[in-house]
Amino acid sequence: MRENRPKSRLLAFGSAGALVTATLIAGAVSAPAASADSRHGQDREARGAQIAAARAAKAGIDWKDCPADWGLEKPIQCGWVFVPLDYAKPYGKQIKLAVDRIGNTGTPEERQGALVYNPGGPGGSGLRFPRRVVTKNAVWANVAKAYDFVGFDPRGVGHSAPISCVDPQEFVKAPKADPVPDTEADKSAQRKLAREYAQGCAERSGAMLPHMTTPNTARDLDVIRAALGEKKLNYLGVSYGTYLGAVYGTLFPGHLRRMVVDSVVDPARENIWYEANLNQDIAFEGRWKDWEDWVAANDAAFHLGTTRAAVQAKWLELRATAKKNPIGGVVGPAELISFFQSAPYYDSSWVPVASVFSKYVAGDTKALVDAAAPDLSDTAGNISAENGNAVYTAVECADAKWPTSWRKWDRDNTRLNKDYPFMTWANAWMNLPCATWPTKQQTPVDVKTHRGLPPVMIVQSTRDAATPYPGAVSLHQRFKGSRLITEEGAGSHGVTSLVNPCINERVDSYLIGGKLDTADVTCAPHATPKP
Repeated sequence: MRENRPKSRLLAFGSAGALVTATLIAGAVSAPAASADSRHGQDREARGAQIAAARAAKAGIDWKDCPADWGLEKPIQCGWVFVPLDYAKPYGKQIKLAVDRIGNTGTPEERQGALVYNPGGPGGSGLRFPRRVVTKNAVWANVAKAYDFVGFDPRGVGHSAPISCVDPQEFVKAPKADPVPDTEADKSAQRKLAREYAQGCAERSGAMLPHMTTPNTARDLDVIRAALGEKKLNYLGVSYGTYLGAVYGTLFPGHLRRMVVDSVVDPARENIWYEANLNQDIAFEGRWKDWEDWVAANDAAFHLGTTRAAVQAKWLELRATAKKNPIGGVVGPAELISFFQSAPYYDSSWVPVASVFSKYVAGDTKALVDAAAPDLSDTAGNISAENGNAVYTAVECADAKWPTSWRKWDRDNTRLNKDYPFMTWANAWMNLPCATWPTKQQTPVDVKTHRGLPPVMIVQSTRDAATPYPGAVSLHQRFKGSRLITEEGAGSHGVTSLVNPCINERVDSYLIGGKLDTADVTCAPHATPKP
């Protein structure tokens, strides 16, 4: 399931290029280690990425004030980087990627280049990253002195050749069917919807689908690096952005300067992506229980019960009520899950979700309808939500071969749902289009260390629902010289933007001074939300 999920739709994994020979553009770029790419049978793509990066380094980026409707205030600037749709055909069709930046806040002497960001998804936009400077985000103030903050819309996302699978207004309509099936007929109906969704992707975005892969986005990332005039990439990736970073580090080890990956997808080939989603279901149940424990401990504020069991009983009662008669005519079980899942995702949602739940139990249904129902008048938001889901689906379906046997899907999800019912079936239906995906599915990159890879910083909380902790351990084992910072006992998805000096100071020290601890580090959790 995508992270950073819009309220109108279930999310999932909670949604760039190459370089040039020194003779072509002295100092701007260096040739990729050919061995790294060729081991994946990607010689043509590697060469195409090299050509595209050389072209981008020469062209640069024509920075201008951002379009008014992008919501990016001055002094943030926007521009475009052109990349091949298909890296095996670098002189063929090009697509343009939206990028933005804000200059470093320190002196010219303090500047260390650009820090490029990806928030995850797949399907998330990074364009809001420079706003951390505009809004004076204290956690990132020190790093902002040293780096330009650069964001981008990955291929298929937002302003970068956006893809679509269904009419956005239809996509957000509610109420949807309860994800938890009662009968075989319920399963058949969901299977039909998944097949139709996959077909809709082909009809509306067919030319893009074969090229909507993580390796292609990694190649795009390298072309952006070259267009910025950077010899090496400094990168911050969160959630799916960690997998993008892991693939980039594998394909372009010599092009990386510093990389922080936060809340890590397990990059093991066998985990991408079917197993990853099953593992999410288990982790979500654990973090859901953490939230219920917290709600129970704060019963004086929320009046939802003094034990986890009591809070869970209220949840099941709400779910049953919404199934029988959707609240406000629009909020059924699917909409409830879409709203409530933000609590196990992010600690910042603990108070808002509990407050809405509390109001509903006290007799106020309006707060719940406002929070969980789609807003059909928000056409821009609905276009964005549909686009994010389309990219999520397209990337996960194209990255790897998925099981095509319904029997396997049914068996695995029926088994998991017994013990982990909160997310299991909702997540299954979200991913089921991959079982009938209309274009070729790739073999995932074998993420590992190649010559030139610098030390990487890995940050992870132990109770993360969207990217379970073993993923960070897996990447740590694959990237030699990496350091793992563990936030023990916490579970908010996306650790580096939370206030936790044990983590914040280490991120600063690494990005600004290139310093890592001599051994892995365990940090106490950040502060628990207060009602």
